[in-house]
This record gives sequence, C-alpha cells and structure tokens, in this order.
Amino acid sequence: MNSLRTAKRFWLPLLGLWFLLYASFSLLKPPLLDGVDSVQAEAAREMATAGDWITPHLDGVRYLSVSPLLTWATALSFKLFGVTDWAARLPLAFAALALFIVTLALGARMFLTPVAGFYSALILITSSGIFLFSHLLYPQVVLTLWVTAALYFFWRSTRAPSLGTALGFALCCALGTLTQGPAGVILPLATVVLFLFFTRNLSHLLRWHPVIATAVFLAIALPWRLAVHSANPRRPYFSALPRVWNTPLLLFWAFLLLFLLPWSFFSIAALTRIPRLLFTRPVAAAGAKLDCKQQAQILLVLWLVVTTLFFSFWNRHEFSALPALPALAILAAGWLAEDEASPSPLGRIFAWIFAVLGIATAFAAVVLALHAPFPGFAVDIATLLHLHSGHRLFFGYLRDLTLASMGAFRIPLLVAAAALAAGVVANLVFRLRGHARLANCFLAGMMAFLLIAAHIALNTFSPVFSSAILAEAIKPEVGAGDAVVIQGRYEDASALGFYLEKRILILNTPAGDLAPGSSASDAPPVFVDLNDLAKLWNGPGRVFLWTTPDAAPQLPAQSYLIGRDGGHQIVSNEPNNGGAAF
Repeated sequence: MNSLRTAKRFWLPLLGLWFLLYASFSLLKPPLLDGVDSVQAEAAREMATAGDWITPHLDGVRYLSVSPLLTWATALSFKLFGVTDWAARLPLAFAALALFIVTLALGARMFLTPVAGFYSALILITSSGIFLFSHLLYPQVVLTLWVTAALYFFWRSTRAPSLGTALGFALCCALGTLTQGPAGVILPLATVVLFLFFTRNLSHLLRWHPVIATAVFLAIALPWRLAVHSANPRRPYFSALPRVWNTPLLLFWAFLLLFLLPWSFFSIAALTRIPRLLFTRPVAAAGAKLDCKQQAQILLVLWLVVTTLFFSFWNRHEFSALPALPALAILAAGWLAEDEASPSPLGRIFAWIFAVLGIATAFAAVVLALHAPFPGFAVDIATLLHLHSGHRLFFGYLRDLTLASMGAFRIPLLVAAAALAAGVVANLVFRLRGHARLANCFLAGMMAFLLIAAHIALNTFSPVFSSAILAEAIKPEVGAGDAVVIQGRYEDASALGFYLEKRILILNTPAGDLAPGSSASDAPPVFVDLNDLAKLWNGPGRVFLWTTPDAAPQLPAQSYLIGRDGGHQIVSNEPNNGGAAF
C-alpha cells in the first residue's frame, strides 16, 4: 500500500507536467519549420497518400535521408488523425513520454530508490533540449528513447541475464538503427562492452543469449534495408545522406550542459564524487565487490563518454547531444536523492549561485522587455531583425536578434523574468530551511515556465523559420494546374509543400535534399531553370514564386507582389483574385 501511494505521488505530477509541456499547446504551435521539420512531415504525408511504405518520397522524388521509423509513425498518425501539425508531432510526444518512463525506471533501479527515478524523469521533462526537439520532427529524441531502453534492459540483465532482457536489448538496438542508422546499435553496444570490460565481466555476453539476440536484431533491422535496396538498386540506403555541417566541437560539448540547465550543476557535482579508481582495471577486477551505486556510476559515465565521442566525430550537431542527456539526468538524480537523505553544503552553494544568476538574468529580461519599443501585433518580425544568410547551426538564428526586436518578445521575456525570480528565490529559501525536495520542485516549476516562455518566443520568431504563413495565405488562390516555384533549395521553403499538399518546382540546378533522387528514371522534373520559368510565367497558368526580396530573379514579364513575411515573399504572374489574405 505504501509503495502504491509512493508511485502515485511521483507519477501523477510527472504525467501532469508531460501533458502540460508536451501534449497540449505545444502540439499546435508554431507551424512546421522549413528544413528537416517539414521535410520529415512531407515525406510522411506522401507516404500516407501514396501507400509506398518502403521508399520515402519527397516532392515526388525518392528520398532516403529521412528516419524510416519516424516517417512510418508520422504517416500512421496522418492516417488516423488527418494531415495536421499536431498529428505530425503526436508520435514524438508519446516517444518523449516513453523516454521519461524508461528513465524513471532506470534511475530507480540504479540508485535503489524511487526518489532517484522521480528526479531522473523530472530533469528530462524540464530539459530544454528534450522539450525543443520533441516538438520538431528530428529523430534524436526517438534515438534517445531506444538507447535508454536498451541500457535499461542491460542493467536488468546484470542482476540476472535472462532471455527477456536480451530480446529487449536486441529489439531496442534494431529500432534504434531504423531511427538513426548505425548510431542506434553502436551507442548501447559500445557502452555495454566497455562496462563489462572495466568490471571484468565480459563473459556476461556469452551468458546473455547472444545468438538469439543477434537473430532478433537482424530479423527486425534487416528486412526494410533489403526491401529498400531491392526497390532502389542503384541508390542504396547510405548513399543518400543529408548535408552535414558540424557544430564547433567545444560548442557541441557545451550543449550537453546547456540543455540540462540548471540540473547540469548537480550532474557535475555527481561526476566529481565518482572515484577515479572505479575505472582502473585492478580495482575493477573484483567486479563482484562493486556495489550497485558504483556499477551505476561506471555505466552512466561510459554512456556519457561513448555518446559524446561518437557524435564528436560523426554528424555533429547541437541536437546530437540528446542521447547523452539521460545519463547526465540520472547522475544528477542520484546526487539529489542522496542529498535529500543527507543534505550537502553544495546544495546551498548551488542555490545561492542560482539566486544571483537568476535574479540578474530576470532583471536584464525586464529591462529588455520594457525599454525596447513595442512594434505592434501585425508587424513582420523580419523587419526588426538583422538577418544573416546561410545559418549552419540550428541556434544560429539567435545572431539575427536586435535590440529593436526585443519588443516583439515582451510577453515571453516577462514570463521568463517572473519564473526566474520566483523559482530561484523559492529554491534558495527552501534550501536554507532544509526542504530539499520542495526546493527542487520549485526549480522544476521554474523550468516549466521558462520552456513555455521559450515556446512563445519560438512562435513569434516562426515566420523567419517557416513558410507556413505564406503557404496558408496563398492556398485559396492556388489551383490544381498552377505552379509553385522555390528559388533555392527545396528545404529552404519546404513548408510550402506540406501545407499546400502540392508538388513544388525548384528554380535551381539539382542540389540539396532532392538532388540524390532526382536522377532516378521515375523522378518527376522538379528542377527548372530560368528558361523554364519564363515559359511558365508567360503561359496560361498561374505561377507563384517564393523568393527573398534582395535575390529575386529577373522575370520575363510583369510580376505582382502577393505577400511578404519573415524575410521572404511570394510574387506571381497574375494579381490576386481576392482569395489570398496577408
């Protein structure tokens, strides 16, 4: 009965927090962004429409760079609920929920207390990295789920190497490969092998039903790859990789901590407590003498190191750090659970640091919000920004912000300031009074409101990220025989294809995401040049050209500005008939 009450006390607030942050307002706004977000959604929409569940297509072109598992899940969601923004995001919301549940279970098992499990899930739910990328159609959150679940099954197997845990591990690795290729199996398997090496227990692999587990892994991971190779013999799976721009290495490492603020302070505190002798083989030779906490520390550190090193040299982006976050979260959770039982002076030191930094940041946010001129509700946010071209980092758009643009973010700035001030002060007060759990809950509440404020800011900024507003505005004007043309790469305005549910033409030589599949014999002629555009422009049909004001091509006849938003514009060879609205 006591355990049931304990479970309810932890589960109900966590489920409520998940619903608030992941399954309510954030499913609806902002619109899908240009680039990976709407590319993934459009590939899923075309899969659901065409019924080809083997070869994904984008704009009618074979496109093998999307995550197959996420594409299937999104296409199924479209089949069940219709083609909407929230239906596109729903699979990721449930993947995040599953991640929190698995992390809760793993944290509780590693540190032998439900308090550690509660903090593990709470930290991840309020992680800015998990929150942001659970609302964008990137596969990293799903990969994080499978890596965490695989290591959960392994951890259970260290107590008893059963067939069930071996099959669970194999299943998660296979689903991981269907989510993000080789990373799905390399990360958990390398972590497991290194753990067994340091604990002098490599024979565990032989007892853990390796033949059956390998057969299950291959039975799940191989069929789609064989089928897609058979359907695309000249275009094998690994030949169509997305364009890679690596985040600077030190910045990538910094995101490991930034995505978990303020909890990463406790992760660092936990790491400093781990004896270095745990990773020396002479001490580890007596693996049976290592207690559960010590073994957990070894596994978590190896998980963190393997993931960080792997993505430091392969496809390094800010969001590549996500699969390491559960390890940091569980380390912090173990420290917080121990701090509840035996308070550490470091907890009060951290509370003072949070208070000073939080109040200073809140004051700066209030100053920016109140002193920047309010631009009004109908202003184009792009007119207030200093736009840069060729952003190679996801967060590179922050460079576009100006002092004048802060007025457009007045509401999220004030919400963030209030959350910071209340959160850090309450955390300090309750820390000083010896109520550690209440202090930590105020930190979590602070982070929840900060994430809501960040989401409001992202929605305000979304016209720069997304062509959705332009697409929805011209949708009443676009007929079945009309042409919609993007000047640039498809991914520069990929939201047009999703919201218009129409094939898009690209004014460019074959490049970008569509280039690998454009050479296939059945590829539609989506790439056009200036001569092709001139024929369309002077033809009987209507043409809508997406471009930027400073890079519009020389058009062969009169053009009409249909609308401008987010630093982009739509021009046409005919004026509006009254259907489009901006």
